[in-house]
Amino acid sequence: MEKGRNTTRMRLKPDEAALVNNYRAIKEQSQSMGLDPKTVHSGWLKTKNASLYFQNPEYGNKGDALKFKDDVVNSVKDHAPKYKKFKRENSKEGHLLVIDPADCHIGKLASEFETGKEYNSQIAVQRILEGVQGVLNKSQGFNIDKINFIGGNDILHTDNAKGSTTAGTPQDTSQMWYDNFIIAKQVYIDVIDLLLKVADVHFTFNPSNHDYISGFMLAQVVEAHYSKCKQVSFDVNMMHRKYFMYGSNLIGTTHGDGAKNNDLGALMSVEAKHLWAASEYRYFYTHHVHHKTSKDYIGVTVESLRSPSESDSWHHRNGYTGNVKAIEGFIHSKNNGQVARLTHNF
Repeated sequence: MEKGRNTTRMRLKPDEAALVNNYRAIKEQSQSMGLDPKTVHSGWLKTKNASLYFQNPEYGNKGDALKFKDDVVNSVKDHAPKYKKFKRENSKEGHLLVIDPADCHIGKLASEFETGKEYNSQIAVQRILEGVQGVLNKSQGFNIDKINFIGGNDILHTDNAKGSTTAGTPQDTSQMWYDNFIIAKQVYIDVIDLLLKVADVHFTFNPSNHDYISGFMLAQVVEAHYSKCKQVSFDVNMMHRKYFMYGSNLIGTTHGDGAKNNDLGALMSVEAKHLWAASEYRYFYTHHVHHKTSKDYIGVTVESLRSPSESDSWHHRNGYTGNVKAIEGFIHSKNNGQVARLTHNF
């Protein structure tokens, strides 16, 4: 038997091989050792001819991915830094800044030799920081009393060690997956620290198709980092559409690879019906397509955002190129809806 911080593994006797498939061996042997079967992560069966490893599906009543997430998040919380509290002035004439670095694809590789433009993890980080600062500079003159920072949306280019998306589509990558995860974590922290100097921050996470798993893990780690900071709030569950209320504004966000744009208003009216009834101005910000669209539907305006990332080999070869590269932000008045769009072009 081996014990770790949150797990226990055990070695089963060879004559218990017949019980492996239904996990009775784990249950019986753990109970005989005075252990709760739900705390036993896995077991293995060894004979002179074979070695069989298997996992306990009842471990903590959670899947391995969720258990791993909990372990990582708790570890980060144990070492989360303390943030000084910024003094804020309340204003009836305040404004919300929605800032949305969309489809940054940290880890994407584009070679100037082939596509005419260079893009890699370092360029992605430079553009995120430059773009956020550029939007902040353009927001001066408005009394910003709240910031809605939109995260996720293919912040990472791949979702595994094979260099592919969650669905398994191979990608051209500039660095290893673990390097890109650490880079993305740090750039999110750098951005939130910058935004905190202006106003309290609400972080909204949108799950996305390139990094459905790793993007979620990243959002959980960032939330844990700010667990001791009361001026940053988080909405980082796996719901595909998120909603945020500011004054008379109801703001929805989604990645954009799922529900159709003309259905988003109806979905908002059902999924956020109490907020819908209390709001006068309603917006949905979408991503995924890397170019600008904007249209008024009944009761809601749906707008897709530009991306700061360049076209890689496949997109350039197929003609998906030439769109404006940018990071965008939006100013919402408490009483008058969206009053300004802010764009930092590259």
